[in-house]
Amino acid sequence: MSEPMTISGNRALLIEEKLIFELDNPGSVAIDLPEPAPFDLERLGDAPRRGRVALPDLSEPQVVRHYTRLSQKNYGIDSGFYPLGSCTMKHNPRLSEKVARLPGLADLHPLQPQKTVQGALEVIDSLAHWLKELTGMPAVAMSPAAGAHGEWCGLMAIRSAHEDKGESHRRRVLVPESAHGTNPASAAMCGYSVDPIPALENGRVDVAALKAKLGPDVAALMLTNPNTCGLFETEIIEIAAAVHGAGAYFYCDGANFNAIVGRVKIADLGIDTMHINLHKTFATPHGGGGPGAGPTVLSAALAPYAPVPYVVHGAGGLEMVEGKRAGAKPFGRVKGFHGQFGVFIRALAYIMSMGSDGLRQASSDAVLNANYLLASLKDDLSASFDGPCMHEALFDDRFLKDTGVTTLDFAKAMIDEGYHPMTMYFPLVVHGALLMEPTETESKDTLDQFIAVVRGLAAKAKAGAAEDFKAAPRLTPRRRLDETLAARSPVLRWKPAAE
Repeated sequence: MSEPMTISGNRALLIEEKLIFELDNPGSVAIDLPEPAPFDLERLGDAPRRGRVALPDLSEPQVVRHYTRLSQKNYGIDSGFYPLGSCTMKHNPRLSEKVARLPGLADLHPLQPQKTVQGALEVIDSLAHWLKELTGMPAVAMSPAAGAHGEWCGLMAIRSAHEDKGESHRRRVLVPESAHGTNPASAAMCGYSVDPIPALENGRVDVAALKAKLGPDVAALMLTNPNTCGLFETEIIEIAAAVHGAGAYFYCDGANFNAIVGRVKIADLGIDTMHINLHKTFATPHGGGGPGAGPTVLSAALAPYAPVPYVVHGAGGLEMVEGKRAGAKPFGRVKGFHGQFGVFIRALAYIMSMGSDGLRQASSDAVLNANYLLASLKDDLSASFDGPCMHEALFDDRFLKDTGVTTLDFAKAMIDEGYHPMTMYFPLVVHGALLMEPTETESKDTLDQFIAVVRGLAAKAKAGAAEDFKAAPRLTPRRRLDETLAARSPVLRWKPAAE
């Protein structure tokens, strides 16, 4: 049955919206401005005005309607279930948002005298204390602005430690093939070469291959635990001992700390440094260019190399250390001012409202929800590995064999069903991967509805409805795009037809 066409191009409450530049109506503005006083064009030198400023003229109602309509086309965690594996898209408590907007916190300026912002420094110090307690680590760098930034920070501390010991020849970093793409990128940013470590058939790192690659030129191992396949690296103690035995440091990617917070202290695993995604573990808004925060905890061996600034307890109250102190050898500064303060407030509010028992319960529920998805779908989809998972369930495209439907087709069909697709084709070690992370904030009813849809789509694909999948999504403002062409030849600037 073909879809009904409308005269306007609108689809009920889903309005067909043009680019704001296409809505331009010269002279239609929300305010009246006085005519500028005469001025000498020669003052503009060789840059005289040649035409209108390339900004659209619209009335206030037009602007409000435009951006409201755009917001209605966006899918977010406040719209529905967001099963994006590896990214942990979960509810952001409104209490935390309210606290972040309190005048005494929201109206501060980073250049105020420190004696006037003792409360803000206490927020940073309190959050740092919680992060050290939850990880068992003695030090934390609060200023990194994102997870990848925290990776870079930890590796820079490792590099500084090696150079301080006269071991600047250590220029190789071992990275599992299943790692986040930011891991090798961060290592390269720090001047290291990257040596990949393969995975075993059970989805975990090949410890024998790792040990074979250890040598006097290895600076560090970068390992995610739980790993990107949603599995706990059960031999992590043995791995840490081998890495340290070779004189290298153990960096843990803390992207999945939300699966073990309150249950495992990473210091007990032999880890030297780990970044913490506050948005993933402590329910602050996700990144997308900001806000984000990736505080990086450090072992006693790396603590002296922590970047500035950091908060200390001084004789006159809390102080922000900007330079070197006795016994400290900071490798430098990683960000302007003091880090992502608005994110710190939200994370601390979440931690204090949850308490240590609540955080433990949250990580337990995240693992429970993921295993519920895995157990409910493994007979209809194809689970990539045997046994239970941690916080995310990984499937692959074997259940789509001979159907003519790809992982991408399956994901596009989910959009028509009202769901943001799961993570596709990642981790790269699994062919046609479908990675689902339900998080702890979703109810059983929500998961049951999602399971029913996924089962229904799987049955539809196996019944030979490949053409329907190829045409999906049908119900969105835009249909399927040529994503390869869009990536290779992106149109980044709107041009009038006259150009």
